[in-house]
Amino acid sequence: MQRRSFLKKAGFGAVAGTAAVAAPVFAQGAPQINWKMTSTYGPSLPPLFSTAEMFCNMIKEASDGKFNIRLYPGGELVPGFGVMDAVGNRTVECGQTASYYYYGKDPSFCFDTAVPFGLNSRQMYAWMYEGDGLKLMRELFAPRNIINFPLGNTGTQMGGWYRKEIKTVADMKGLKMRTAGFAGEVLSRMGVVPQQIPPGDIYPSLEKGTLDAVEFVGPVDDEKLGFQKVAKYYYYPGWWEGSAQVSLYVNDTAYNELPKAYQTMIDMASRAAGSKMIGDYDAHNPAALRRLIAGGAVLKSFPRDVMDASLAASDEVYKEFCDKNAGFKKIFDNYMAFRDDIVPWFRVAEGSYDNYLGAALAARAQKK
Repeated sequence: MQRRSFLKKAGFGAVAGTAAVAAPVFAQGAPQINWKMTSTYGPSLPPLFSTAEMFCNMIKEASDGKFNIRLYPGGELVPGFGVMDAVGNRTVECGQTASYYYYGKDPSFCFDTAVPFGLNSRQMYAWMYEGDGLKLMRELFAPRNIINFPLGNTGTQMGGWYRKEIKTVADMKGLKMRTAGFAGEVLSRMGVVPQQIPPGDIYPSLEKGTLDAVEFVGPVDDEKLGFQKVAKYYYYPGWWEGSAQVSLYVNDTAYNELPKAYQTMIDMASRAAGSKMIGDYDAHNPAALRRLIAGGAVLKSFPRDVMDASLAASDEVYKEFCDKNAGFKKIFDNYMAFRDDIVPWFRVAEGSYDNYLGAALAARAQKK
């Protein structure tokens, strides 16, 4: 017992001694670096913006204050949708955004965030890190002078807020709807008039009637933005976003100038902060949804014919883009092959478990 105690103390002392010596050596030899980071989002969207804050804080703490990244909300330094250009030309060294906002530059960027009837958050993580996702996305971003890192995920999103009930596909025709990326292209085939509007401008547009419908994220963010006050029908699921990955963009020249230790910090901090984001949404969406319903929101699922029409329209758009864009087709083929392989497994395991437990809990609640 005494020998074991002595070894334990000796081992602890050795580790502690090593740490005590190593920390000052790192601090003395590491360069002082100050970066600027812009975001598409701001403090009004806590899960999104706080993820960027956590990332910056982790970098500062891990470097003992030697590597500092100052974060700017969307619109303060760069317009909300200007992150890609700002990072690419090194107006800022890095930025937080969602790549499907840059659909107009190349629809292939949507694969870095979400595409209709695509992967859920777990599947997306698997494709990025265990499949070819990160490799393909790095190839896509390279000509833009950007190195991309996953920086969290919202999970499956809601189908949005509507001023009127959606009973058939015909009810979609003529709707002026705020949406982003690939979803707008698909919805337009169903008669919707898509509008891409930065987060801060959505509510005023809906309130004034410039918009008839809006989709953003889900209960936590939608409640903060107050959509339920002006459009009471809340639909699910957001088939265009089975998950939505948020990304960190880093200017490639700035990144390559960093010591290897700092590069590793970026990779590790982006993963840790990203895990925080999905946990935040999963933990707080249930209560937010209950509050929205209590406040008058009418929760409804899209009718089956609307879902079927959406899937058919998505397939049509995918084919058109694959036929005219070889780069898009390369990513599409890989992404969808991964989806088709992994979804049956999720249906057997995750889906059957969730469906049973959900039904059982609902039945139990009815008996009370």
